Amino acid sequence: MARTVRVERRQKGFFGWVFLVIFWAFNALMAAWMVAAIGITARGAGEAASEAEQAGAAIGSAIGLSMVLSVWLTGALLLGLFAFMTRGRKVITETVEE
Repeated sequence: MARTVRVERRQKGFFGWVFLVIFWAFNALMAAWMVAAIGITARGAGEAASEAEQAGAAIGSAIGLSMVLSVWLTGALLLGLFAFMTRGRKVITETVEE
């Protein structure tokens, strides 16, 4: 018995690929920035001499990391929206399997 298989794909244009590459590059850059920020704050908290310096380092690193996360979230949402909107038209291919 013959069976028809339908495959749906999206054909990206030039701008679709540009926004997709920018989206993934931005996320890679932000991940590297987060790792670097965590390393710097861990080193700074370890060098604190008094209890007040340790508390200040903890509060400052929490504020800094939340700022990085908010920039990351905003950029990923905007670039993800652009990548989604430029994903291209739907192309359906049908094949008959025997």
